[in-house]
Amino acid sequence: MNSNPIHTLRGWLQEWPVYRQVTGPDRLGRGAAAQSPRSRQLRARTATADEPARSVCPYCAVGCAQLVYAQDGRVTQIEGDPDSPVSRGRLCPKGSASLSLVTGPQREEKVRYRAPFATEWTDLPLDTAMDMVADRMLDARRRGWQETDEQGNVLRRTMGLAGLGGATTDNEENYLFKKLWTAMGAVQIENQARI
Repeated sequence: MNSNPIHTLRGWLQEWPVYRQVTGPDRLGRGAAAQSPRSRQLRARTATADEPARSVCPYCAVGCAQLVYAQDGRVTQIEGDPDSPVSRGRLCPKGSASLSLVTGPQREEKVRYRAPFATEWTDLPLDTAMDMVADRMLDARRRGWQETDEQGNVLRRTMGLAGLGGATTDNEENYLFKKLWTAMGAVQIENQARI
């Protein structure tokens, strides 16, 4: 005889949600009565995660707050932050898919560089790539620098750089971008949201 309780009539009845609803304390069937044995064993992905880190959704300029859960150094879940006055724990479909942006197999985790006229990409150390960007910005600034105009009016600007902010950055980041580009002497400073 099979000893599995589900194979007896009483065991089968106890696993039937309607029977549990009628005979148990959950008369409306909104809690334990509606749970299957499998759903009783399920645990949230965040149950074993470390303390969540607070972040901001990277997509639009609304600035919806997110809770980023990690375990063993890997991001395991990203959810809306209910303490946020902006989004009150809600995320749009793109914000809800932030986990795949962070953990997706298509995400590049190293600096890729293709030299001018080259046909292949090469990997660079991050320090080398950052130095290349800084050197090129300083060179463009120097080559496009205008100290004065034809009448001798002081300009102190460069026409060799332009700044374009994105709508995925929040107000604080755009403020810092504006300060950086102004300090570099750029005149053409624009934002994607205005174009």
